[in-house]
Order: sequence, then C-alpha cells, then structure tokens
Amino acid sequence: MKTYRVGLVGITGYAGMEVTRLLAGHPAMRLVTACSRAEAGKRLGEFYPFLEKLPGADVVISVFEPEKAAASCDIVFLSVPAGTAMGMAVPLIARGVKVVDFSADFRLRDPQLYEEWYSHAHTAHDLLREAVYGIPELYAGQIAGARLVANPGCYPTCAILGLHAALRNDLIESEGIVIDAKSGASGAGRKAAVPTLFCEVTDTFRAYGLPRHRHTPEIEQEVSLLAGREIRLSFNPHLVPMNRGILAAIYTTLKNPRTTTDEAHRAFSKTWEGSRWVRVLPKGALPETRYVRGGMFCDIGVVTDPRTGRLIILSTIDNLCRGAAGQAIANANLMCGLPVETGLTSAPVV
Repeated sequence: MKTYRVGLVGITGYAGMEVTRLLAGHPAMRLVTACSRAEAGKRLGEFYPFLEKLPGADVVISVFEPEKAAASCDIVFLSVPAGTAMGMAVPLIARGVKVVDFSADFRLRDPQLYEEWYSHAHTAHDLLREAVYGIPELYAGQIAGARLVANPGCYPTCAILGLHAALRNDLIESEGIVIDAKSGASGAGRKAAVPTLFCEVTDTFRAYGLPRHRHTPEIEQEVSLLAGREIRLSFNPHLVPMNRGILAAIYTTLKNPRTTTDEAHRAFSKTWEGSRWVRVLPKGALPETRYVRGGMFCDIGVVTDPRTGRLIILSTIDNLCRGAAGQAIANANLMCGLPVETGLTSAPVV
C-alpha cells in the first residue's frame, strides 16, 4: 500500500490534536509536516505527550511555508480559522497538493453569503466553485476526484445526516424545522476564553449564538440541495458541561400527520441500510453521546407525535472525530483512492 505524506497546518486546536491521534494509527498516511507559528521548533511529541513512541512524535513543528509544504506533502489539512485558509489553499493547490480545509472558507457556495455571515470578502472564487462539500455519505464520488474538500462543520454534519432520510423520503414539510442542538465544550475550540473556563461551563447549561449562528447558512444550503427546494430553518445551539459530543433534537412537521413511528423508522432504516457509519437505532431507542465518543458513527433515533403531527429526529455524533478530524481523514482517504474507512475502524470509546 502506498504511503501518503500528510501536512497539518494548525496543530494547537482540538481538531488538530485529534488529527494527530488518528494519523498515528493510519496504515497509509504519515504525518510529515506540522505547522504552528507559536509552537515552532518543538517536537510534536513534546507538544502532545500522548504521541510519544507513536508515528508523528518526532516531527518538528514549523512555520507554514507553502513551497516547503508542497515539496514534502501529498495532502494538507488546514485546521486554521475562517479567512486564513483560503490564502493557504491557493498556493498549495497550484503546486499540485490536495487540501482538506477545516474552516468555513469553502463550505458556502455563494461568496456573498460567506461575506454576509463571516464579515470579510472571499478572495478565492475559482477554488470556491470547485470545492466539494465533504460529507462522504452524500458526495463520495465528487470527493474522490477533488483537489479541495470543504470539511463540514460539526453541527451541520449532525443536522444534515439527521434530516437526510426525512427529506429524501418526502416525509416532512419545508417550513418550521427547528434544530435544537447541544455540544460539549471542545466545540468552542481550545483558545483561552472566559466563557469556556471550567467554572463557567461546569454545572450550567446555556444557549449561545442566537439567532445567527454561523453554521445556519451551511445547514440551510445542504438541506435545500437535498430537498430540491429552498429551506429556511431555525438552528439553536447550546453548550453543555461535557468535553465532547453533539446531540441534535430536530423538530419537523409531517406532511402526513398520520405517519406512524413504524413507518418513519422503516424509511430511515431503508435509506441508511448500506451506510458504514450512520446507525438508525431500533424503534424506541434514543441516541446518547457516550456511544459515539471518539468514533465516526452518527446515531439516529426517530419518534412521531400524532398529537402535534411532528416527526422528532434525534441525531448524535462526536464533534471532534466525526464532526472534524475523522471526517477530514475519511475525505482524504477518498481523495487518495483509499477505502473511506482506512484508519477509522476503531470502536467509540465508551
């Protein structure tokens, strides 16, 4: 099996940490370049002691230079903030390097929409037009031929996978969809900030980003494409006192109020029966974050409420693995011609 040389720009965040963990056990990818301006000069094993005696530990952290990264890497992960990635992706792709971008720079297909929600102009319109949105279950064929993949956000991954079967089977109305989502504190990133300090997160529960969280247009874009019609929805995120995981309760209106839970469950099960990572739970079972922690699974439960005519969808993922690093590696696998599950077959850590 060919070994692909991997670069990681932005090693200090939780997503970067998760990439190094997963690549340490990957049979066909080897981390050769790790970039961080603040930590340059350190061994990666010094910065991440859990890596010691594992592949990648002896990589010396460096400052990103596109020419050097292109000379040493076949594929590069950009785990950097929105607005930064587009400037890094252009010279890498021009030099023949494949790129998986963790930021939002290539997720929104409309540059004006990007500017509206992220408050700065998009400077790489040509690449934006060719970027592929990286949910393997929906776009595997396009990802396999891509030079640039926009790795989805964690909340959007959970919501889009949760809504997919309902839209595909035309079970629900376009109007009135409410996504009530809860995430662990790692979803806010690793930066030092008062709202995510231990004493600020522990023993409390709060909403944030209402009513214009930046993941809203990303979710609307993709579910509208799935539905074949424009969908405007309400996305409401919350922070809960746990390290990792997302649980989304998605409230929808049934087109046929007489649809039963059995019928909805059959539709979801049929839609996802061939999926490697989407698990529709048995009727009556509801998903929990602990059963997907550290893994690639999206667990889904469905319930109909005949009193209100609603279909309630419960969808859960691990935000750092399925919602970031693991999904990025799945996309990279496809881009390199590898089976999508390569290096990602470990069971969740319960």
